[in-house]
Amino acid sequence: MLREWRHVHNTIVPPAALTPDEVRERAGRNRLENAYLGDTLVGCSTVRPPAGEDAVATVIARVLPAHRRTGIGTALYTRGLAHARVLGARAVETVVLAANEDGVRFAAARGFTETERYVLPDEHDVWLTLRLTAADTR
Repeated sequence: MLREWRHVHNTIVPPAALTPDEVRERAGRNRLENAYLGDTLVGCSTVRPPAGEDAVATVIARVLPAHRRTGIGTALYTRGLAHARVLGARAVETVVLAANEDGVRFAAARGFTETERYVLPDEHDVWLTLRLTAADTR
């Protein structure tokens, strides 16, 4: 499961490619899931549990390019959002590589707005943190 999750993650966000050890570490603190269409791996998701005084959870849905615009991302996002709420999230964020135009559009269509734009140390790729507006719980 983790090998397949890593494959999707590293395909969608190559600047943040993870090693098997890094994926195992993430699996210990986050909920990682894969999505399949029949036996075909088509996406994955991450739910980081709520943290901080605002109880902010992070929900990330990733869909391989050949399977986008088919409802898979929406299904992953909906499951992730429901799980975040069960964990007590009072706010939800997502993180998107700015160059991933499909991901940015997907988040905006669900009511997320940009709260931070940043570049990691010694990197050049731009990342966006987006927060779900309180009135929108899709």
